[in-house]
Amino acid sequence: MGKPTGFLDYGRQNSECRSPLERIKNFHEFHIFLSKEKQKLQGARCMACGVPFCQAGRMIAGMVSGCPLNNLCPEWNDLLYLGNWKQAYMRLTKTNCFPEFTSRVCPAFCEIACTCNLNGDPVATQENERAIIENAWESGMIRPEPPKVRTGKSVAVVGSGPSGLASAQMLNKRGHLVTVFERKDRIGGLLRYGIPNMKLEKKVIDRRICLMEEEGIRFVTNADVGTTLEAQKLLKEFDRVLLCCGASNPKNIDVPGRELKNIHFAVDFLSSVTKSLLDSKLQDKKYIDVKNKYVVVIGGGDTGNDCVGTAIRLGARSIVQLEMMPQPPTKRAESNSWPEWPKVLKTDYGQEEAIALFGKDPRIYQTTVTEFIGNKKGELKKLKLINLKPEKDLENSRMTMIPVERSEKVIPADLVLIAAGFLGAQQYVTEAFGVDVNGRTNVNTNSGEYVTSMPRVFTAGDMHRGQSLVVWAIREGQDAARALDLSLMGYSNL
Repeated sequence: MGKPTGFLDYGRQNSECRSPLERIKNFHEFHIFLSKEKQKLQGARCMACGVPFCQAGRMIAGMVSGCPLNNLCPEWNDLLYLGNWKQAYMRLTKTNCFPEFTSRVCPAFCEIACTCNLNGDPVATQENERAIIENAWESGMIRPEPPKVRTGKSVAVVGSGPSGLASAQMLNKRGHLVTVFERKDRIGGLLRYGIPNMKLEKKVIDRRICLMEEEGIRFVTNADVGTTLEAQKLLKEFDRVLLCCGASNPKNIDVPGRELKNIHFAVDFLSSVTKSLLDSKLQDKKYIDVKNKYVVVIGGGDTGNDCVGTAIRLGARSIVQLEMMPQPPTKRAESNSWPEWPKVLKTDYGQEEAIALFGKDPRIYQTTVTEFIGNKKGELKKLKLINLKPEKDLENSRMTMIPVERSEKVIPADLVLIAAGFLGAQQYVTEAFGVDVNGRTNVNTNSGEYVTSMPRVFTAGDMHRGQSLVVWAIREGQDAARALDLSLMGYSNL
């Protein structure tokens, strides 16, 4: 350990963000990161505690504590402080295929579980991670490393999101011939079209894809397996198939008036904006336009926040974000102690921008929609809302949200974005391969395994575990790659 008293000598310092009113003028990333020298001092704050919860990735009280990838955070934090950038990069990539993605979009489980977080500020591990990987790219440490020996085995990966890319990278390094099939026009899946550009600039994805191609991975776009490309063709031409198609069925809000115009799923809105941005810098107007409209986002999670930030950049007249659950407390409850995930109020970038632009937080808690109201042209014009209250369900001892009588109200709404989550795998894909699904429509496997009911077909990511985070998708892709490799070779060194 290079600096035993670093956590006492140096305070936590984060990157600066451009002001909300400045950054909403474009779709670029808006963090101004520390210099390399200042970032090294943040590495010195890692205290090499005896039990590093930061890398545990375990469930505590039903919540994840520490990194799901089991990143060796204390090791590469210390190497960063010592200025050994190459070794820091090598340690970081022992466990994480794509640090450039997780350092931008992960909720930083490592920092929540950091021992420094018990009585002070956690180590800035996520930004340390970003500094290490970006230095590696800029200094030329990252170069194509195609496998020296090929096994002669072939694998088709269906889906190019984080789980598909992670598994493809590992299987290719093992020497298998890997082809990734993507139904969209560009590679990246959720990373490409589900996450806005200001959170993850797409040149970051392009840089990685180019490297993977140079290492021997083949990418095929506009290949919708199960429709334009037959599943049987893949099963015939490849030794194994790995399904990483994501949880692609958005949850609906099925109330009167749902058939009205200008009610969209969040994923369709975000995808249309990113595609238009990449195709023409929004000049083609082929996106769901919210300019000068009263916009209501249904859903208080990360996707809902992304919708808020995107709608602001497109010139929405007003934005309201509806959340069914009660507003979280600003401080941890005694029953929610470290190193559990803190159940506290989080104001993300989109909400910050809404506060700066409109003068108030866009979120309305304990509220849901009971009716969409339109005009004679079938266009949405208003929403009827009702307040909710928590009540304990005595039958299953769970808290449920129930309507409050005589609490209805009507608000203006020209356009609604439904960001209520996803239900599971799409039926046409699972039926095309004949794989079993569970009650949540996720592809079914034995616990802790990745092979489906069809022996040569494997699965990983949201399609397997349900809607989740990029970091979990990468972990699933890595584990599935090892399981698939084991089935091909009889052993695995992945």
